[in-house]
Amino acid sequence: MQHGLHYFVGVALLVTLMILSIAFGSTSIAIADILATIGRSLGLSGGEGGPIDRIILDLRMPRALFAAIIGAGLGMVGALLQTATRNDLADPFLFGLSSGAATGAVFVITVTGDLLGFWTLPLAAFIGGMLASLIVLGLVQRLGSTNPEKLVLAGLAVSFLFSALTNYLVFAGDHRAAHSVIFWMLGGLGLARWSSLALLLLGFFVLAIFAARNHRKLDAMLAGDMTAESLGVPVTSMRQQIFLVSAFATAIFVSISGVIGFVGLMVPHMARAIAGRLHGHLFLSCALIGALLLTASDLIARLILAPQELPVGVVTTSLGALFVFIMLMRQKK
Repeated sequence: MQHGLHYFVGVALLVTLMILSIAFGSTSIAIADILATIGRSLGLSGGEGGPIDRIILDLRMPRALFAAIIGAGLGMVGALLQTATRNDLADPFLFGLSSGAATGAVFVITVTGDLLGFWTLPLAAFIGGMLASLIVLGLVQRLGSTNPEKLVLAGLAVSFLFSALTNYLVFAGDHRAAHSVIFWMLGGLGLARWSSLALLLLGFFVLAIFAARNHRKLDAMLAGDMTAESLGVPVTSMRQQIFLVSAFATAIFVSISGVIGFVGLMVPHMARAIAGRLHGHLFLSCALIGALLLTASDLIARLILAPQELPVGVVTTSLGALFVFIMLMRQKK
C-alpha cells in the first residue's frame, strides 16, 4: 500500500513536470494551448493547428518524453552497476561508458562532420560507448576474474584513456566546433526528435526486461558472491551480463543526450531510502526518481539563463556534488 502511494505521487508529479517542461522555455505557452494541441493531435477536438502546435509537438513534447525515459534509464543503470560492483559510487562514468561515447561524438564533431546526416553523431557515440565496454570486459577477462575491484579499476583505466583521447580530438580538431563539443559533453536534449524515439525505447526496454527477469538474482548478490553462488546464481556470468546490458543502454542514452553526469549515482541512493534494497521495488523507484530528476533538471537548465539554454549536465553535476557532500556529512554523523 505504501509503495503504491509513492508511485501514484511520483507519476502525478512527473506528469506535472512534463507539462511544465512543455509550457516553459524561450517562448512560454499556456497550459490551455498545450491541452488543445494534444486534443487536436489525438483527434479529440477540431480547429486548425498553428506555429504553436509545431513547437509543442515537434520540439517540446519529444524533449520532455526523452528527458523522462533517459533519466529513468540512467537511474536503473546506476542501480545495476552499484549492485554488481558493491560500490555505492558506481555509475556509467566510472566504467568508461560515457567517456567512450563522448569520444565517438567528438570525433564526428571535430573531424568527420555529418557524413550520415542526423544519425552520424548518435551512431558514433553508440559505437564509442560499446567499444569502451568491450575493452573493459577484455581487460577483466585477461585478468581471469570479474571481481568488483578489478572491474572498477579496469573501468577507471578505460575512462581515463578515452577522456585523454577526447581532449586530444578537441585540441587537434576543428576549433570552430569547440562550442558544440563542450555543449554535447555537458549533456543536452536538443537532439530529441520523434525519429529517434524507437532507438531510445530499444535501450530502455532491453534494460527494463533484464531488470525484471533477474531482480531475484540481484537480490541474492547483495549477500555476497559465495552466498549468491550457493543459491544457484552464476555470479561471474551475471556481472558480465549486467555490464553489457548497462553498456548497451548507456551508449544509446548518451548518443542522444550527450554526457549527463551523476544521475546514475544519485538516483539509486534516493530510491533505496524509499523502496529498500530489494530490486523488485528498487528498479521501479529508480526509474520514477530518475525521470523526475532529469525532467526537472532540463526545465531548470532552460529557465535559469533564458532565453539561452544551459547544458543540463551542469545542473545534474551541481546537484550531484551537493548530494555527495550530504552523503559524506551523514556518514560522519
